[in-house]
Amino acid sequence: MEGGSLPRETVYRATRLIRFCYGHRLLGYAGKCRFPHGHNGLVEVTVGRSRLDRLGMVMDFEEIKSKIQGWVDEALDHKMLLNEKDPLVAVLRKMGDPVVTMKGNPTAENIARIILGQARRRKLPVLCVRLWETPNSCAEVG
Repeated sequence: MEGGSLPRETVYRATRLIRFCYGHRLLGYAGKCRFPHGHNGLVEVTVGRSRLDRLGMVMDFEEIKSKIQGWVDEALDHKMLLNEKDPLVAVLRKMGDPVVTMKGNPTAENIARIILGQARRRKLPVLCVRLWETPNSCAEVG
């Protein structure tokens, strides 16, 4: 469709993948996830615009990486993500383990929401953030 016109509502998207490892558990949950365990998470940060820049891009993948991957690496990678009410927080901090707390359970949905907020604070035109907790399960916010 070279040279053809696109529908007015066209949105161009670009997605950067970010991998990180984390531990968590879910308070009040009846299943196995009530116990501390870990994941090799995969985050998809999708940005979008109605027009491409002068180089024909939504945004350079390296710019997406520089604006959000550093934060993920620093704030979430190899950390235990816990509900701020979890009694395990005090125990792990006393041991010197890296703990990140949040309001509510550290579900894939809530972790994706936090990453979305950080990406928007960094002025990325984010359409959505998807967190793959396992190769078969993901949550998306946007």
